Amino acid sequence: MYDTEKLGTDVNQNDTKISARNVQVYYGDTHAIKDVNVDIGSKAVTAFIGPSGCGKSTFLRCINRMNDTIDVCRVEGDIKIDGEDIYDKRVDPVQLRAKVGMVFQKPNPFPKSIYDNIAYGPRIHGLAKNKAELDEIVEKSLRRGAIWNEVKDRLHAPGTGLSGGQQQRLCIARAVATEPEVLLMDEPCSALDPIATAQVEELIDELRDQFSVVIVTHSMQQAARVSQKTAFFHLGNLVEYGDTSQIFTNPKDERTESYITGRIG
Repeated sequence: MYDTEKLGTDVNQNDTKISARNVQVYYGDTHAIKDVNVDIGSKAVTAFIGPSGCGKSTFLRCINRMNDTIDVCRVEGDIKIDGEDIYDKRVDPVQLRAKVGMVFQKPNPFPKSIYDNIAYGPRIHGLAKNKAELDEIVEKSLRRGAIWNEVKDRLHAPGTGLSGGQQQRLCIARAVATEPEVLLMDEPCSALDPIATAQVEELIDELRDQFSVVIVTHSMQQAARVSQKTAFFHLGNLVEYGDTSQIFTNPKDERTESYITGRIG
C-alpha cells in the first residue's frame, strides 16, 4: 500500500487549501472510499484519475458536501478548507457551496436567460447592492468563463440556446460568480467535442491563477495537459498522489503504472 502518511507532503503546508484525513464514504453497507489522506494546494489544478467506479467522483463530492443529498451516504473523517472543518454542524452547506463551486459532467444551464444564469448565485447570496453591481459581476464572470464576447449582445436570450461547449463555459462562469475559492469539475469535457474541450482546457489553465481547481477526468491526456498535481484512485483507495509529471513518467506504485500503461482500467 502506498504510504498515506507521506501523501501530500510535497505540498507546502502553508499552501494547503483542502486537507483530508482518514476519509471514509459508505453507501449503505458499501465502503466506497477508504482511508483517503491528501493535501490539495491552492492556486493549482489537481486531477483525480482512475477507472470507472474507483471513487474519484465520490471523493470530489465530499469537498462541497454534495453527498449530503444522498440518504444512504455516510461520510467519516476530516475534510478542512483553510483549516476549517466543512462537516462541522455549524457549517451551512449552502454557504459552503458558494465557497466551493461545482461544474458537472453535462452542461446544465438553468432554464433562464444567460444574464440570470450568472446573476442567480450573487442574488441569493446578497453579493450585489444594486443593478449596476450585478451587471459588473455578470460581465466579470462571463469574461472569466471566456464567453463574454460570444454572448454580450444576447444576455437576455436563454442559456439553453447556446452550443454544448458554450453552455459548459456558461456553467463555469456561473460557478465563479459567487467568488468561490475552490472550483470542482466532474468530467467537465466528457460531453464536449474536441474543439470545445480545448477551449475549456485553456480556460481551466487560466482559472488556476484565481482558484484551487480539482478536476475528475477519465482522460489521462487531459490530466497531463491541465494539472500540476494528480491523484490516482483505485477500488476506493487513493493509491498515489504527486506532481503530475512524476505520476505519469515515474509512478511509485505498480497499480498506478498499470493504469497509466493501459493494463488496468
